[in-house]
Amino acid sequence: MKKRAFLAGAVLAAVAGTGYLALGTRDAAPAVEYVLLDGTRQNFADLRGKVVLVNFWATSCVTCVKEMPEMVATYQKYRDRGLDFVAVAMSYDPPAYVANFTESRKLPFKVAIDNTGQVAREFGDVKLTPTTFVLDKRGQIVKRYVGEPDFAQLHQLVEKLLAEG
Repeated sequence: MKKRAFLAGAVLAAVAGTGYLALGTRDAAPAVEYVLLDGTRQNFADLRGKVVLVNFWATSCVTCVKEMPEMVATYQKYRDRGLDFVAVAMSYDPPAYVANFTESRKLPFKVAIDNTGQVAREFGDVKLTPTTFVLDKRGQIVKRYVGEPDFAQLHQLVEKLLAEG
C-alpha cells in the first residue's frame, strides 16, 4: 500500500511539475542572426508576433530527411495562420548539399546555413539532429523536441499557440 501511495505521489508531483513548466516562465529564444541560403541575414527577434518552428537538421541525418516531408506539411498547413519556420542546417553540413536538398525537395520555408555553429550554440549548444524548438508569438521557447516529434502533438501545440493573443 505504501508503494502505491508513493507512486501516486510521484506521478502527481511529476504532473504538477510538468504543469508548472508548461505554465511557468519560458526561456526567450536567442536574438541571434542567421544567414539564409540566398545570403540574406535575419534575426530570430524579427519573428516575434508569429509562432515559429526552428528545426536543426543535416542532410546526412536519416531522421531529418525522413521527417522533412512532415515538416513541410506542417508548415503548409499553418503558414497562412501565422506559423513561420526556419530550418537551420548544422555547421558540418556542406552548403552545396543543403542548397541541393532544399531545391530538390522544394522546401517552402526559410533555410539557414549555420556555418559557424553560432545559432546552434545560442539555442543551448544543439548537437543532436533533428532538434526542433517551438517558439510562441512572444519569442519564448515553449517546447524542444530531440528526434522526430509526434506530429499530432506538435500540431495541437501549434494550434494552441496560434490561438493565443
